[in-house]
This record gives sequence, structure tokens and C-alpha cells, in this order.
Amino acid sequence: MNAPTKRILVGTDLSDRERQVLECVIRTYVDTAEPAGSRTVSRRFDLGVSAATVRNTMGDLEEKGYLSHPHTSAGRVPTDLAYRFYVDRLMAPFTLSSIEQENIARELDAAGSSAVERLVRHAVRALSLISNELGVAMAPRLETAVLEKLELVQVSSNKVLLVATIQGGVVRTVYVDLPVEVPAETLITLTVALNERLAGHSLDELRRTLPERLRDATSDDAGASELMNIFVQSGAELFNLDDLYDSQIHLGSASVLAAQPEFGTGERLKGLIELTERRDLLAQAVGNREHRGQLRITIGGENDSEELSELTLVTAEYRVAGLQGVIGVIGPTRMPYEKVVAFVDYTSSLVTRILAT
Repeated sequence: MNAPTKRILVGTDLSDRERQVLECVIRTYVDTAEPAGSRTVSRRFDLGVSAATVRNTMGDLEEKGYLSHPHTSAGRVPTDLAYRFYVDRLMAPFTLSSIEQENIARELDAAGSSAVERLVRHAVRALSLISNELGVAMAPRLETAVLEKLELVQVSSNKVLLVATIQGGVVRTVYVDLPVEVPAETLITLTVALNERLAGHSLDELRRTLPERLRDATSDDAGASELMNIFVQSGAELFNLDDLYDSQIHLGSASVLAAQPEFGTGERLKGLIELTERRDLLAQAVGNREHRGQLRITIGGENDSEELSELTLVTAEYRVAGLQGVIGVIGPTRMPYEKVVAFVDYTSSLVTRILAT
């Protein structure tokens, strides 16, 4: 679990004035993307003290690890510790406007059905557009999902499509090349036999026991018996959870992040593009998060991966047929946390409600 260091103690070493100044610096930096100087903070907020006092307080906050001082600027910027303090102690609930709710709902309605994959893709798109962060989601983890049925669809005289319908509306397909032409009657016989042996069991169980479950399956149809042997080999691919897991990551458009100041240089933009291509890394980072029924925020160095050490992940669970998926956003640590949290929470709840109907 990605637990932030000394999270319970964050902010307890700050005086009331330090907390007030720190909040003002964070708000200034989030709004402007520019290091905040004492004069700027004093002008933006009525703190009742001089700019010199604000400057001294900012110096104290830097010594305590809440602010950093870019060498090219006279101002200061919040550290990961500052954002953690803000999220845990200062962040106020944010209520989405009716227009914002309608925009999210409209995008999800455009999915046109309650199929998990399509709905989640539209939800990720909605989050990207409304939050200006990179929408991200994982389809439900399917280790415990149950195979509902298998179908064999003849594509050509020597090619068959295996279609597995899994609990929650997820569908997996694998093409199988046949050594000989197979009559339609043989496919029907094999389909019945496969469903008798496999339907109603979890994917993890089938992955581990597939050969044993089909080894003694017999048929008077020699073609069906031969196809059964072929299926034992092809079925392993159908129930390959590692492959299935890595393919279930969904990303929004990276262009919304590319427009942010953090990615203004060619090197940072290149790093962002490379990150979106690391689907295995993102699948692990997003899919392995523990939520325990709550929204989860990991900031900068709290993330296990070095590639995510300058980014924040805000995620929540959605549910379908007893399974859990993850949806949220990835963005710079400088983000409007109140709004982003509200967007993620509302979208995840809406996805769950739609999938439950």
C-alpha cells in the first residue's frame, strides 16, 4: 500500500500563522503555476501581517520541508509534504455545478449501453475533459469473475472465434486456426461440452485447471474431440489473467496535460508521452491501489514508481456485479484538488449506478 511517510503527523509542527501562509502559497501556486513570493501572497490575501513577516514565515516553512525555493526564482513552491497537508487538513468539500454534472452524465450516456468497456472509456474521456488531467481507469479485476458462457463462431472454413462472456458483461475473444474444415454440427457439440465443463467457474480456477477439466471429455464426433484438444491450448490464452489484466488500462487524451505549464519543455513532454505508452506500469500503479471504499490520493514521491514521482493520482472504485474497477486521473502535483476529487467521486458513483441498472 502506498502510504505517505508520517502521514498522521503532517502539519502538527506548524503554527497557526504557518498554516495560514502555507495555504495561501499553495492556492497561489495552483492558480498561477508560478513560484509564490511574499509580496504576491500579501497582495492576494488579507493576512493582517506585513510582507516581511510573510517572507520570514515562508522561510520557516521551507526549513520544515513544506516549501522549496527554485534557484531561478525569488518565490517558493509547495512540496509533496505541503500538498499532503493541504489534502488531509485544509481541503474543503467541493460541489459540482449542475452543468458539470450534466456534462459528465452526457458523455456517459453517449456510451449507448451498460457494457463495462465502452462505459469506462467514455467515463475516462469525461474526466479528462472536465478536469484537464489525464483520465485513467482499470476494468474490474477478473480473478474471481465467473465465466458465464462460451460460444464458438465460425469465421471461415478453417477459423473459429472463441467468445467468452464473463461476469459483469466483459467479453474475451480468441481466434483459433483449424487444421481441417469443421462442420457446424461439430461446433455445436463442442460448445455444449465446453459450457458443461467450464461455465460457472472463476477465471482463476479455469486458468489453473483447464487441461484437467477437459482431459477426459469424450465425444462420438472425432472432429469434436480433435477440436477439444486444440481448445486446451487456445483456451490458455483466453484465460491468461496477466495478459487480460495489462490490457484493461484505459487512458484519456494526454493533450490536456501537454497544455499545462509542467510539460512546457520538450523533455517533460517527451516523458509524458513515454509514460502514456507504459501501459504495464500504469496498469500496476492504478490497478494495485487499495481504496477500502474511499477515494485515494497519492502525491509525488508517495507513488511507488519513479516515473510517477512528480505526479498525483486521484482514484476511486466503481463496482459491477460484485467486482471492483478503478477510475480517476493522473496529473501534476499542482492541481485543484477540491475540484478533481469531486469530479472523480461523482464519476465513479455514476458509473456504478449505470452498471447496476
